[in-house]
Amino acid sequence: MKFRNLIILAAVVIAMTSCKTSTENTLSYFRNLRNSESGVMPQGSEYEIKIVPEDELAILVSSKVPEASVMFNQPQANYSTRGEYSAQATPRIQTYIVDKQGDIVMPVIGKLNVAGKTTREIEQMVSSRVSASVKDPFVRVELMGFNVDVLGEVKNPHRIHVGSERFTLLDAISAAGDLTEYGERSNVMVIREENGKQMYHRLNLADSNIFASPYFYLRQNDVVYVEPNQIRIDNSKYNQNNAYKLTVISTVVSAVSVIASLVIALAVK
Repeated sequence: MKFRNLIILAAVVIAMTSCKTSTENTLSYFRNLRNSESGVMPQGSEYEIKIVPEDELAILVSSKVPEASVMFNQPQANYSTRGEYSAQATPRIQTYIVDKQGDIVMPVIGKLNVAGKTTREIEQMVSSRVSASVKDPFVRVELMGFNVDVLGEVKNPHRIHVGSERFTLLDAISAAGDLTEYGERSNVMVIREENGKQMYHRLNLADSNIFASPYFYLRQNDVVYVEPNQIRIDNSKYNQNNAYKLTVISTVVSAVSVIASLVIALAVK
């Protein structure tokens, strides 16, 4: 009897230990760096964002003589930018919305095709146009943010309005409250529109090589989807089966109750 109890106790201890180790491996990030105290992360490509239709740009032209460059700017107004719910209290220069052809129209300069260009390239393009009539112009172009959707097994799935051109996959996960314990960290999908087609790529958060992926830096309208792990899937199936069984039992009980009522009613007659 004692020998049997010892075997059972040993089996329970081994099972608990293995479960604990498995949970730690599943939930941690960058597991390939676990035995490394310090080092340099893999380097990726440039994160500069290319402008696409529907982007919102703020363009400011100035110079040493303000009166010479003012005509290249839109008039100031109290209008709010896209996505804001109230007007700005302080007047500000209005923004440009890139149309479906990738164009914007600036005062004096006229139409400019900015699709596929970075904000730095647009600055150089506008500066070269303004230089024809203004000496040493200064041009500042800013992308007024973009949207990224984070879905699936995160604590706060929602659309994120990004106020910077540099926004990574880790930034998106952090803004969504991190992954839940049911999130599949080794298989995070990033969906991106490229050349008119919806492309996707899978990233492994357990591997530090994600820093070198071209999908690590997010772009306009990217979708980040975190798949549920096997535990979540199994729990869902178990709950569905239980719900189905309860429904069947409830239906059977109701039917039996109706039949019993009819039998009693007939017996009384």
